[in-house]
Amino acid sequence: QVQPKESGGGLVQAGGSLTLSCVGEGRTIDEYTMAWFRQAPGKEREFVAAVKPSGDDTRYADSVKGRFTFSRDNAKNIVSLQMDSLRDEDTGVYYCAAHRRPLAIGQIEQAQYYAHWGHGTQVTVAS
Repeated sequence: QVQPKESGGGLVQAGGSLTLSCVGEGRTIDEYTMAWFRQAPGKEREFVAAVKPSGDDTRYADSVKGRFTFSRDNAKNIVSLQMDSLRDEDTGVYYCAAHRRPLAIGQIEQAQYYAHWGHGTQVTVAS
């Protein structure tokens, strides 16, 4: 089983950029759909972005389209989330998640379908 492990969170000014990374420990990620979710204080966990195992289909939440870029490097067993033009509402704990095999369009944005989760990394955007 793969164990996602996040890094790269921190404090950034609004309008700035931050890159999160997630390493798959224990197993190669090339068979896994990989995703990022986030949870703000007092709110439910929400979908941010996901990419299928092949890397040829990436999905983004409407709130981050055009600002965030999700990439994967199966050879290095790592996925990254480049976050630009950060806003206050991007503040939260960001979680990396994995599901073995591709997920359907109706499933890829739903946390319930991901069996493997990291512990999260805090992103704080200061205005």
